[in-house]
Order: sequence, then C-alpha cells, then structure tokens
Amino acid sequence: MSITLKRAYEAPSSRDGYRVLADRLWPRGVSKEGARIDAWPKEAAPSDVLRKAYHDGKLGWGEFRRRYLAELKSQRDTLRELAERARKGNMTLVFSSKDERHNNAVVLKQYLQMLRR
Repeated sequence: MSITLKRAYEAPSSRDGYRVLADRLWPRGVSKEGARIDAWPKEAAPSDVLRKAYHDGKLGWGEFRRRYLAELKSQRDTLRELAERARKGNMTLVFSSKDERHNNAVVLKQYLQMLRR
C-alpha cells in the first residue's frame, strides 16, 4: 500500500499497481497503449493558468505548491476515491516533468497521503 512517482517516459512495471496520470496534458511521444494508464483525473491536475505560470517562471515552487493545494481542496471528494484506492494497493502517479522533485505529482502524492489518514 504505497504511492510512488514515475516519469511517463519510464517503462510501466507490474509493481506500479494502479497507474494514474497526474498531468492535465498527455505526455508528448508516449502512446496510450504503452503508458498503461488506469485513470486520468484531469480535474486533479493543476489548472492551465497555474501550470503555465509555474513553467514560465512567474511562480516559485513554494507559491505553486500553495496554490495547487488550494485547487486540490476543491476536488476533495474526487480525490478521496483515489486515496482509498491507494489504501488498498500500490498506486503510481505518472508525470511528464523533467524535474522529479518539483512537480505537481509530488504535491498530489502528499495530498492523497493526507486524505488516506
């Protein structure tokens, strides 16, 4: 029962469990068959405005994280289902960002872990 993070460009594994695409946009160059995504809750991804502001450098990591958490709170009911699924087995949040430490999947994982309690 864990939530792990994995770049969309890494090969899926049987250890991944339930694979959730954490991005609003489909990763470039990744086929839907090859990605083996089980769920794509676009409403759980950062809004286009927030995503663009962060990627354009208009927001730092801390401010992006704060605003994204506020967006996630408005999706609490939808995200409870994901958190419950993670409680029952392995879940992998799949993301396309090159930065593995500062991306929306990191924040989503933290939020889902909080909901699991």
